Order: sequence, then C-alpha cells, then structure tokens
Amino acid sequence: MLGGSTKRRGWGFWAQLAFTLLVCGFLILPALLSMLAGITVNFFQGPSSGLTLKWVLQVFELYSDTLLLTLGIALACLFATLLIGVPAAYVLAVRQSWMTRLVEEVVTLPVAIPGLAIALALLLTYGGVGEFRRSWGFILVGHVLYTLPFMLRAVMAVLASIDVRTLEEGAASLGAGFWTRFFTVVLPNARSGILAGSLMVVTLSIGEFNLTWMLHTPLTKTLPVGLADSYASMRLEVGSAFTLVFFVMIVPLLIAMQAMSRLERRARAVRPPVEREAERAEVGERPLEMPR
Repeated sequence: MLGGSTKRRGWGFWAQLAFTLLVCGFLILPALLSMLAGITVNFFQGPSSGLTLKWVLQVFELYSDTLLLTLGIALACLFATLLIGVPAAYVLAVRQSWMTRLVEEVVTLPVAIPGLAIALALLLTYGGVGEFRRSWGFILVGHVLYTLPFMLRAVMAVLASIDVRTLEEGAASLGAGFWTRFFTVVLPNARSGILAGSLMVVTLSIGEFNLTWMLHTPLTKTLPVGLADSYASMRLEVGSAFTLVFFVMIVPLLIAMQAMSRLERRARAVRPPVEREAERAEVGERPLEMPR
C-alpha cells in the first residue's frame, strides 16, 4: 500500500459517528411517524389497524388549491428574487463603498426581524389597499422581502470568490460591452451561487408560515397555513397525511436542486484553466492588437 499501512480509526471517530446517528434518528423519527400516521386507518391503534390512502386523497380534495397556490407563489418568488437579487448582488460586489455596504445591511434586515413583524409592517402600510390585500400578490411581496437576502448573499459570495472585477476588466480590454460582459462573463461564473440561492428561496417560500399566516385570507391559504388548519380542525390522520404530501412535494425538489448544484461544482472542478483563446470565444470579440 502507498505510504505504508493505513491508520486505524480511533474511538473518537466511532463516538462522533454514533452521536451523529443518534441526532439524525432523533430528528427524523418524528417525521417518519407523522407520515406513517397519514396512511394508517386509525392512528391510536397503530399500523395494526391497516394502511390506507383515503386521508391523502382527502387532503387533495380539501386543499388542492392550497398546494397549487403554494407552488405558484414559490415560483413567482424565485423569479422576483432572481430579477432583483442577481443584478443587485453584482452591483454590491463591484461597487464597494459605504453606501453599498449600507444598502447591503438594509436589504439583509428581514433575516434578523421576525416574520410576524414584517407581516405587521406590510399590513400597516398596504393593508388598506383592498384588492391588493386580498390577492396572493400580497403574500408574494412578503416572501420576496424575506427570501431576497438569501439570494443576494449566495450570489455575492460567489462573485467575491472569483474576483469578478478582474474578469470584467479582461473582457472590457477585449472590446466587450457592459451587457456582453454581464451575460457571458458574470452570469456563467455566478451560476453556482444562483443555484444555491434558488434552492434556499424556493424551499423557504414553500415552508414559510409565520409571515404567511398573518398575510393570508381564506382564499389565499398556502401549504403551511393549510397544514396548521388541518391539524386544528381535522382528524389527526388528515393532518399527518398533509405532512406526507408536503414531504412528497419538497423532497424531490431539494434532491433535484442539490444534484444540479453538485453537477455544477463537479463541472467547475474538472474544467481546465481558461486560456486566452477560450476567453476570446466566450466574450465573442476580437482582442486588441498590441503594437509591435
């Protein structure tokens, strides 16, 4: 074997592994039991009473509009945070000054403020606008305020790590204009941050409860609000079935987005160093000729 005999794992490794497995089991077991209750005929009798999907079907019958609304708000929130957050992250990363640092701190304030406080501020400011107050757009505004800092931070971290200013200067020296630099240099290099930010925005929007609970109306219930309503007014099996539906919705989305992020990191790791000819092809401009 290379480098001599391999070092045996000590008791510390096995102790840490056992502790990690215990913590994971402690956190996962309640979710598994709740989902099992959602397909059990009678929760109090346990699985011995038989398994059924009637509670899951009842959830779809009673709360199908809630599921569709939740997905619609999450996708709209993702679109809004991409439209606002990516250009804002670029400006804050490139234009470093006291003013941009102040703007960055103000934008990230919703992370430190409870969702109930954000919802109350929105109600006091825009609660009198009748149609807007009763529409799902009111909830969307709250979700955008809450999730925008996560998109902003994720993209800014990547732009800072790749030294985007140097890349832009190189592209500008080859004759690329601002929009060419933004779409062919900045965005491709910030792709991993955009994917990470998108993952956080979608999952946070789908699972957000406190803010949504204060902003919703009977016609604009989202998934977490419907889940709380089912636990409060329905059989325990129906609420547990709602939890099962929630996991069925969110887990494949998380796996897909994590896989996309992993593929992106792998592609960046195996990509060879960027040479001058590749930079010319990426920018799409001819280099300036150097005097002889």
